[in-house]
Amino acid sequence: MLARTLVLGVLAAFVAVPGVASAATAAPRYYLALGDSLSQGVQPNSRGVSLETDQGYANQLFTIERPQISSLTLVKLGCPGDTTASMLTGHGNAANAKRFHCDRAGGSQLAAAERFLRAHHQPGEVSLVTVDIGANDVDGCTAPGVNVTQCVTAGLASIKSNLPRILKGLKHAASRGTKLADMTLYDPLLAGYFSANPSTKALATASVALDELVNGEITAADHAAGFKTADVAGAFKTYDGTSNASYQGQPVPVNVATVCSWTWACTPPPRGPNIHANKQGYAVIAKAFAHVVGRLS
Repeated sequence: MLARTLVLGVLAAFVAVPGVASAATAAPRYYLALGDSLSQGVQPNSRGVSLETDQGYANQLFTIERPQISSLTLVKLGCPGDTTASMLTGHGNAANAKRFHCDRAGGSQLAAAERFLRAHHQPGEVSLVTVDIGANDVDGCTAPGVNVTQCVTAGLASIKSNLPRILKGLKHAASRGTKLADMTLYDPLLAGYFSANPSTKALATASVALDELVNGEITAADHAAGFKTADVAGAFKTYDGTSNASYQGQPVPVNVATVCSWTWACTPPPRGPNIHANKQGYAVIAKAFAHVVGRLS
C-alpha cells in the first residue's frame, strides 16, 4: 500500500511540473504550404476538370515529416493560378481565387501567410514553410497568337521583381527556427515532343532553355533570401534531353519520359493533357523538398 502511494505521489508531482507535457498535449506546430496549384495538389478528374486533392507534394511531405513532430499540422494557403504578381498583390487571379480554396486574408496570399506567421510566432511554432511560384508567370507564353519572346521576357521580369519581395516578406514574418524552402520547376511543355506539328515539337525542345532561365531566377532569389531550393527540375531530369529512356514502349529523351510519367501532360483527352503532376510526380517533388529541409525537430 505504501509503495503504491509513493508511486502515485511521484506521478502526480511529475504531471504538476511546469513545462512538462505529454505527446497528447504537445503544443501545436505547423507546416505552411504556399504557392500555386501545385501547393494545393491539383490534378484533373476523369472529365479533365482540375481539382484540388490531398495527394499533392505538401500532403506527401507532411506525411514524411509528421513522425518527427506528433502535433504537426498542415496549413495550405496556396492559390491555383497565382503568379508572383497575384501572390504578392492579390490582383490578377480573381476567377481562380473564387473557384478554389484561396486565402486572401489581408488582401493577398502573401498577406495571409504573413498574418499566419505573425500569429504563430513562438520559436519553431511554424516548423516549415514551402513555396512554389513562378510557373504561371510564363505558362501562357506558348498560347496561339502570343508573342513568345515578349511574353517570356515579361514573365522573367515579373519573377525577378516579385519573388524576392515575396520571400523577403515571409522571411521577415517567420519566427526563429522556421525552415524555409522554395522549389525549381519541371517543364510540362516537353510533352510537345509527341506532336505532329513541327513547330510544337521544336517549341518543346526550346522550352528547356526557358525553364532553365526561370529556375535560375528562382534559385538566385532563394539564395538571396536565405531559402533552401528543392531541385525539382533536377529530380525530373528536365535539362537532360540526350539520355534515352522509354515511355509506353517508345524510346524518348529522359526528360520527356519523366514529365510524361510524372504529370498528366502526355495524357490523352478527356483527362489530359494537363500540366499538373500526378500522385507519383508529387511524391518526387515532396522528396526533393525533404532532401533540402532535412528532419524537422
